[in-house]
Amino acid sequence: MLRIALPNKGRLSEDVRGLFSDAGLEVRIVGDRALSASLGGEFEAIFVRAQDIPEFVADGAADAGVTGWDLVCESGRQLEQLLDLEFGRCRLVVAAREESGIASVEQIDGSPRVATPFPSLSRSYFDRIGRKVEVVPVSGAAEIAPHLGIADIVVDLTSTGSTFRVNGLREVATILESTARLVTARAQSRHADEKTHALTELVMALASVIRARDKRYLMANVPKARLEQVRDVLPGLKGPTVVDILDGGSYVAVHAVVAASSVYRTIAALKALGCEGILVTRIERLMP
Repeated sequence: MLRIALPNKGRLSEDVRGLFSDAGLEVRIVGDRALSASLGGEFEAIFVRAQDIPEFVADGAADAGVTGWDLVCESGRQLEQLLDLEFGRCRLVVAAREESGIASVEQIDGSPRVATPFPSLSRSYFDRIGRKVEVVPVSGAAEIAPHLGIADIVVDLTSTGSTFRVNGLREVATILESTARLVTARAQSRHADEKTHALTELVMALASVIRARDKRYLMANVPKARLEQVRDVLPGLKGPTVVDILDGGSYVAVHAVVAASSVYRTIAALKALGCEGILVTRIERLMP
């Protein structure tokens, strides 16, 4: 049984459960307060705080885990990244009060106090750039610290920067960019045992869902005389698939995988080439 540590609450928890469900590993919880659940087959989920997952995985209490890369780096534990899940995107940044006049870390003088929920990453960053600071660990809401006189500078996570701007803070440097990652402990050896095989299958299943999320499957009846032009419109993964149509006459069926963001342009281009019967559908999984 492969034990996977998952976040127990918050937006990250919701996104993780959605991804696992789409990959055919639906979280089957006995009750709302359950600390573990079956994921089907050889997988079991345990629910813990996102910030504790690096420790659980590093200590062997879980075979793998999903948490933010910022939390993995802050923990200092040597974990192996298996897959970037591409959600929970944020940045760990240095910010100063607008009225301080600080626009870059090079303008930081003296030994200012830095309030942060990420003391380890903060110390490492300021040591690396040769700036002396006093790190003040806080559990949350670091952006209020300068207004209370607790600190001169903050280091905290942001997605859009709006919270910093609302609180009169200016970003001056980015320390780390983070997303949710599937991680495991660095094994001493890679034996072809059942757990290694199961973990590989898990990565493949999740990756196939992630790969499909921004893609669409498009089908169209295309005039044979326009196939070369359609090839430029529908490059697909390795070029479009062309299929003869029974009694299709001068038309063939063309199938291709296209980017979801460009579907409307693709349809317009195909219509301009005389294509008919255009159908676009979502893709549940995509293996290269």
